[in-house]
Amino acid sequence: MQEPILGGMAQSEADRSEPLLRCGNTNCGGCGMSIGLQFLSRAIADTPVRMAIPACCAFVAPGPFPFSGYGAPVVGSTFAATAAVGTGLAQVARLNDEKTRTICVAGDGGTYDIGMAAVSAAAERNEDLLYFCYDNEIYGNTGGQRSSATPMGASTTTTPGGKDVEKKDMMAIMIAHHVPYAATLSLADPGDALRKMRSALSMTGFRFLHMLAPCPTGWRSEPAEGIELVRLAVRSGLYAVYEAFDGERIDINIEPEMSAEALERYFSMQGRFRRAPVPLDRIRAGIEKSWRRLRARASEE
Repeated sequence: MQEPILGGMAQSEADRSEPLLRCGNTNCGGCGMSIGLQFLSRAIADTPVRMAIPACCAFVAPGPFPFSGYGAPVVGSTFAATAAVGTGLAQVARLNDEKTRTICVAGDGGTYDIGMAAVSAAAERNEDLLYFCYDNEIYGNTGGQRSSATPMGASTTTTPGGKDVEKKDMMAIMIAHHVPYAATLSLADPGDALRKMRSALSMTGFRFLHMLAPCPTGWRSEPAEGIELVRLAVRSGLYAVYEAFDGERIDINIEPEMSAEALERYFSMQGRFRRAPVPLDRIRAGIEKSWRRLRARASEE
């Protein structure tokens, strides 16, 4: 079988001598997605992989055909069909008895919104997919429009006065599908993130990884401060770091300080929250409510 052409030369799927995201990609400086892909590259190690990626920042990253910034075969899909395309790749690998792992890489627009039906269908069927959502909380590739992952108070090109409703809880939706594994990742805690990526790669069935991915362009933040922003989101309780098994057992990996100072710093460091007053009291109340619910679920074992 002819090998995929990547970077102008044939390359075996099993060749992990170079990173998953190679030099020469077109990503912005400070891109959280890029950091997450480097983490994923380390987690994959020598495991052969194929990827399905929709029309998002991750698909722009490789650069123009016939070259590619990815060190693995990639199939580009429409926004709505990533999980369906990944399902096809995984089924072909199964039918051919290949030891290839199939990974879907998509942003929040292609996961929470346009791709939601295909994601839900693949999860319900328990397809053998690792679905990796890098959540930059906007449609970053098309100008920074609002998505259902956009947090309350954030200004976007379609919500210039700030979004007035809370962010969708995608993890709760995945857990409700009783998938074998679902977890959130913090870029500020590489050890925990790599452990979860390796664990997900070792499993079969539908696995879902969610990563908060700073976007300096859309968040109007400093490129060098992305990891600090994630750290503040975790400290304040705004971003919960936990994992769920079979939709039943929930393990909380990092207990937040619930720091009001961290929450205020998080918002003050991003220009997307400066156009309109951010309702911090309402946001704190939402954080406390979410944590009561999460801790109650975690104690149900």
